[in-house]
Amino acid sequence: MQLYNTLSAKERADLLEQAGEDRLTLSFYQYAKIGNPEIFRNHLFIAWDELNVLGRIYVAHEGINAQLSVPAKNFGNFKEFIDNIYFLNGVRLNIAIEHDLKSFLKLKVKVRPKIVADGLNDETFDVTNKGVHVDAENFNKLIDDPNTVLVDMRNHYESEIGHFQGAVTPDVDTFRDSLDIIEADLKDHKENKNLVMYCTGGIRCEKASAYYKHKGFKNVFQLEGGIIEYARQVKNKGLDNKFIGKNFVFDHRRGERITEDIIASCHQCGKPCDTHVNCANEACHLLFIQCEDCSSAMETCCSTECKEIIQLPYEEQKKLRKGIPNSNKIFKKGRSEKLKFKK
Repeated sequence: MQLYNTLSAKERADLLEQAGEDRLTLSFYQYAKIGNPEIFRNHLFIAWDELNVLGRIYVAHEGINAQLSVPAKNFGNFKEFIDNIYFLNGVRLNIAIEHDLKSFLKLKVKVRPKIVADGLNDETFDVTNKGVHVDAENFNKLIDDPNTVLVDMRNHYESEIGHFQGAVTPDVDTFRDSLDIIEADLKDHKENKNLVMYCTGGIRCEKASAYYKHKGFKNVFQLEGGIIEYARQVKNKGLDNKFIGKNFVFDHRRGERITEDIIASCHQCGKPCDTHVNCANEACHLLFIQCEDCSSAMETCCSTECKEIIQLPYEEQKKLRKGIPNSNKIFKKGRSEKLKFKK
């Protein structure tokens, strides 16, 4: 019985090209008490592998956080499967505005201590005492209120390419970094201001809203379904769009365009640009913004040093990487002294 992906990313990409079928990119999350996350994880993998579902899914005792690519023809079976799981029945699915055949190349279902790394001790406060969920229409009304403080709960590399007008955008690398910073900055407004939060799909605000209520904030609100659902409601209902730029997403697309505004700059030359890339040097893999001209000149590298390394024979590159931990654990996204135009 197969419980793990056995193909490389390239092999998966080739298969997707050959199949040529329409796929839907979507995400969902749900906080729930899962007694044995490992058994649940295996159950999901077996079922979704049969449906040719791809994506990145985290399972923990506290629930599930899923970002997926589903063949359009299998969506009905996929929906039936999750509806038969009692705590996922009717769960909101955030379906992407833009779909990509290769948004995900593998099916990865992992058991984690938490479904979002928030650094919080959940036993110290009531995680179910959440803020008020608001739809796009009421969100617009709230953020037009001068008594509202609008806070972006995402990281610097996300808000850099797109955010709501007038939002506070903390310059942080991780979600856990933002929690204490925001509380300290807004400590004088716990009772007299509306604290309105948003993130990509809603999951970060779910825990943050309960945390801030525990910390004494009286009027706490969160955007239901995050930016993904907001963009959908704005389009379907003809509402005023308060978001500008791109919505950063955690798949191979790296972004969904919400408006044509380009509010960021190429980190290497300073031209208007909001396209994220990963450095082609696998020992670096830095996430940064790079325009087409710089991508061509630098061969999708963040520095001349990395450009020189990728010219070496593959075996030589492997030797240089030997002993280096997983790159995602050693680099800071978009942070490098070599990036001249990083804000």
